[in-house]
Amino acid sequence: MMRWFVPLFFAAGPVWADMIVPAHTIRAKTIITEADLILRQNSIAGALDDPAEIIGKEARIALYAGRPIRASDLRPPAIIERNQIVKLRYTAGSLSITADARALDRAAPGETIKVMNRASRTTLFARVLSDGTLTVE
Repeated sequence: MMRWFVPLFFAAGPVWADMIVPAHTIRAKTIITEADLILRQNSIAGALDDPAEIIGKEARIALYAGRPIRASDLRPPAIIERNQIVKLRYTAGSLSITADARALDRAAPGETIKVMNRASRTTLFARVLSDGTLTVE
């Protein structure tokens, strides 16, 4: 009786996967679209490989063509620009105070930024709401 022996071979080396990279240099503060990205076969730890995690986000830093994009390179799009006049709201129970303020930084919804009350020139920290107003807590 003959027995067949089939050897198993395992390759020791890098495993290649698809990775998304910029098709061209993307400047900081630019909203990324599908046209800005290409697929490249490579494997780098920490590189994003899902277009849904990238498209529609804003580049935090300059992204160079062919280099991997990491999650820390992106942020949600800013809706408040530096020096923009914004509505500042403070609410405590039934008391509600609204004032104009100047944004001292760029921000996306949910972020906390420094603002200056235009009337009193007091500097405060406020959280950006999705409608573009800021709330002091």
